[in-house]
Amino acid sequence: MTKLAICPGSFDPITYGHLDIIERAAKVFEHVIVAVFHNDSKEPLFTVEERMRLITEATAHIENVSIDRHGGLLMDYAREKQAEAVVRGLRAVSDFEYELQITSMNRKLNKNVETFFIMSNNKYSFLSSSMVKEVAKYNANVADLVPPCVELALKRKFDQ
Repeated sequence: MTKLAICPGSFDPITYGHLDIIERAAKVFEHVIVAVFHNDSKEPLFTVEERMRLITEATAHIENVSIDRHGGLLMDYAREKQAEAVVRGLRAVSDFEYELQITSMNRKLNKNVETFFIMSNNKYSFLSSSMVKEVAKYNANVADLVPPCVELALKRKFDQ
């Protein structure tokens, strides 16, 4: 069994789709680090600290999960943590094409880290943090898309 896996992402905010991947990864790996990374191509709604707090609350029921942050390359972080695996969720074929490019580059940077893809649960295959933020902004009900702590945080952000 691979001991340590990293589940990286921007998690702005964490959704039930993310949580499903994290829970399933925690059943396979001895320990999973949910690592919040900054994505320069996105303008985040939540600060890194806010995202970490929300993830901590949403994953509190999973004993072998911890939360961390990193501002550099994933493979540098994996080397620093001595991780053996990276876990990524896939929703659709378009995700696979994007993830294949990233995985190929990561493999070039650190051949000792394997990438594991977990297919999204069908009920979350359409779900993205961007979509959640968009509908929450217009006061739509997101209770079945995000954990309660995230729903409350979104309402506060959009003053609803």
